[in-house]
Amino acid sequence: MALLSVEDIHTYYGEAHILQGVSLRLEEGEAVTLIGRNGAGKTTTLRSIMGIARPTRGRVMLRGADVARLQTHEIAQRGIAWIPEERRILPNLTVLENLRLGMLGRAGGAAPGVLDEVFDYFPRLRERAAQRGRFLSGGEQQMLAIARGLVARPTVMLVDEPTEGLAPLVVQNLTEILARINRRGTTLLLVEQTLEVAMSLSHRLYVMDQGRMQFEGTPEALRRDPTIQQRFLEV
Repeated sequence: MALLSVEDIHTYYGEAHILQGVSLRLEEGEAVTLIGRNGAGKTTTLRSIMGIARPTRGRVMLRGADVARLQTHEIAQRGIAWIPEERRILPNLTVLENLRLGMLGRAGGAAPGVLDEVFDYFPRLRERAAQRGRFLSGGEQQMLAIARGLVARPTVMLVDEPTEGLAPLVVQNLTEILARINRRGTTLLLVEQTLEVAMSLSHRLYVMDQGRMQFEGTPEALRRDPTIQQRFLEV
């Protein structure tokens, strides 16, 4: 049984039929990335899993239980963390206060030592612990957004465009951190526009276009398929 499976979901924004029968699976310990052009439906897929955009048909199965009709906070309590593209850190709170706020979403309260674990991934945030969110750089804000999801000790993290708009050195650093997070047991489902970042992070990739899955396979299989790359990724 897959840790997380999305089964033939259809999601609308008003009259617009955005997701048209999307299915995917995520095994425990995997890092899987959704790639595709802007408007393909990648972010809507994450939002549908999280209950932010409610699917009208289909199922979202977490450890065999359908969570598609649960409220977003209930889905979070079951172990899915959502890191939106906009980051949504609280600008007037310090780094430490943002992280403590993230702990409130964990069923059973904060886990012992979780801050030390998170600061091990993000030593820059330890240095900035007393800094208010609005004074952080873009890269530091992205690190804080991911760290705030991690403090709840999620089973699955949904991470939307983690490297968008960041400098190349920051992208490299963040890619390495996400790989470490995955190696230490957190399952990742990412949306990522940069193909090489997606290839380096992922066990498998899904290519989306116009609300449908067009490819599923390993990075190696995608590299060997120039037709998919040219048709759906503008490579």
